[in-house]
Amino acid sequence: MSKAIYIATIESDSGKSLVSLGLLRMMLTKSSKVGYFRPIINEANESKYDDHTNTAINFFNLNLDYKDCYAYKQGEVVQLLGEGKIDEVINTVIEKYKQLENRFDYVLVEGSDFSGIGGFTELDVNLMIAKNLNIPALIVGSGNGKTTEEFIQTMQLTYKSFKEKEVDVIGLIANKIDESEMYFVKKALQKHIPKEIQIDIIPKVSFLSNPTVKEVVEALDGKVLFGEQFLDNSIGSYSSGAMQLRNYLTRIKDNALVVTPGDRADIILGALQANASSNYPKIAGIILTGSLLPEESILRLIEGVQSTVPIISVEGGTFSITNKIGAVKSKIYASNSKKILLSLDTFDSYVNAEGITKRLTTHSSTKMTPKMFQYNMLQKAKQNRKHIVLPEGNDERIIRAASRLQILNIVDLTILGDKNTIQLKCDQIGLQIDLDKINILNPEDSIHNDAFAQTLFEARKHKGMTETIAKDLVTDVSYYGTLMIMNGLADGMVSGAAHTTQHTIKPSLQLIKTKPGVSVVSSVFFMCLADRVSVMGDCAVNPNPNAEQLAEIAISSALSSEAFGIEARIAMLSYSSGSSGKGEEVEKVRKATEIVKRLRPDLKIEGPIQYDAAVDMSVAQTKMPASEVAGQASVLIFPDLNTGNNTYKAIQRETGALAIGPMLQGLNKPVNDLSRGCTVDDIFNTVLLTAIQAHQN
Repeated sequence: MSKAIYIATIESDSGKSLVSLGLLRMMLTKSSKVGYFRPIINEANESKYDDHTNTAINFFNLNLDYKDCYAYKQGEVVQLLGEGKIDEVINTVIEKYKQLENRFDYVLVEGSDFSGIGGFTELDVNLMIAKNLNIPALIVGSGNGKTTEEFIQTMQLTYKSFKEKEVDVIGLIANKIDESEMYFVKKALQKHIPKEIQIDIIPKVSFLSNPTVKEVVEALDGKVLFGEQFLDNSIGSYSSGAMQLRNYLTRIKDNALVVTPGDRADIILGALQANASSNYPKIAGIILTGSLLPEESILRLIEGVQSTVPIISVEGGTFSITNKIGAVKSKIYASNSKKILLSLDTFDSYVNAEGITKRLTTHSSTKMTPKMFQYNMLQKAKQNRKHIVLPEGNDERIIRAASRLQILNIVDLTILGDKNTIQLKCDQIGLQIDLDKINILNPEDSIHNDAFAQTLFEARKHKGMTETIAKDLVTDVSYYGTLMIMNGLADGMVSGAAHTTQHTIKPSLQLIKTKPGVSVVSSVFFMCLADRVSVMGDCAVNPNPNAEQLAEIAISSALSSEAFGIEARIAMLSYSSGSSGKGEEVEKVRKATEIVKRLRPDLKIEGPIQYDAAVDMSVAQTKMPASEVAGQASVLIFPDLNTGNNTYKAIQRETGALAIGPMLQGLNKPVNDLSRGCTVDDIFNTVLLTAIQAHQN
């Protein structure tokens, strides 16, 4: 996995471009394979490129296409958030980021810089994205326009917001701080921010804070009359030239932008002469308002003067133009090498780059958000394409899930049923699906029936199976699907939308059987909570497992957890924690825990332990402070089916969590059972689980 960092701000004009440039160069000193990603870019200017992104790619000559460096334009996100399509935004951002993560050793992710969008603030957006990408954040704040106390309080609250959302923060950068306040700001922040968080203070640099003439031209849609090569001049101040020249000359300051009506030849020529004079400050540029141009004779005079002053004509009155100029914010663009080099020098002078590098390269996280878990499932299934059979072809939900799977081209499918009947149902519900690209077999009349019947007879004749019974059973969809797996025609099966668990699982227990060393088939649910994914077992199969079976369920569940990218920290749940409780049920859990420790000493396990101590760190610190599992358990093993099934359903209903499963574990080939109340999403996710299991097997 590449090392990535997320630059987050809570406001526009924070100066994070300076930080981005510095971090990119820092990364390039460690590896030539460095990527850059902006989840949300600003609307493109006349060049059709976002300035931040264009600058990063071109100045550092990154091996990136522009379109790969962003997920959305600002307006697109505004619309999607307004329509409540938050999940769509996050899914797309994850997908685009992962493509870069797979290509590069380091990836710099630059957060959004817009505010107050459709009920969402910039902080909301940054938190949402950083959390789901699960990469550490560097918070950049600007002291511009704030008192020192206001700035410190803002940074504290921002850091607290990130921690509350469980986003790892590796550093804070206080930017645009008055030099006289730098020491005080750093000491104040160090009092309230944990010492492991790096704090850097960057002073306000006038040249970087001030906009250029080019930025003003873009904001005003101006027409350059003279001095196009000097548009990078930095604007230190601006003023309206509406008074007589003798009075206006006394008001010109260093790097001033002169704003005057286009017919005021006296101001124009006077300003140019002042710029050439050693007795007056230099001028950054001249803005001619009202779409008025000087007379031909004046233009000829200006043209013949060697000057470093760009002259621009704009529409609009002097007053309104002056107000617009005041709203222009400084930015860094690819052609302004002077600003870029000064930014890099400023970063080197005030930011501990090696400290950030060390924190970045040593950072690790065991967190797994639901969105990242689902994305990982999708990618694993795609990378290791498998063939899954869906026996219940007459169920509308099955057909809809099959359509989605076909569109995404994730797995090969076989649907059991009559093709004409399935096509009719698709037509009735208006579902677009190409059944010619899906293998459809009818167990009532299949070319495989005779061979399947013989396989079934040979496998079960020692249990009294006759050839006649075998021929009858192969027309049953559950037996037919299971026999497809046995004969290598499918890698796994998903059923149960229209059949009982017994009907779905019985053929697999008879024919596929359990893996060597496994005596009990069990199940897990992947419970996707707001901030983590927990593995819960057994919540669907075994009513009252004994200690040996419970230990086996725990080991199987840990293997399932690790296979899906979740570090296994096993909590053997009971109504007491540690040695405090007595009773038959507690002793069963205690014995099961000891068996797991003996069989798999490498696994992290705690038991018996109560649910709150297993998942809540504050409770864990009180009840089991020395445990490496308590408070951060990822695999929750329930003592019996009654407890497990009710608990997972209570969590699902009360929190709105997504429960993916049940996923059966222990079989030689994967067969998974759906609930008869399952949704299309449930079927889709279970097919992905099954495909991944098939690859593991």
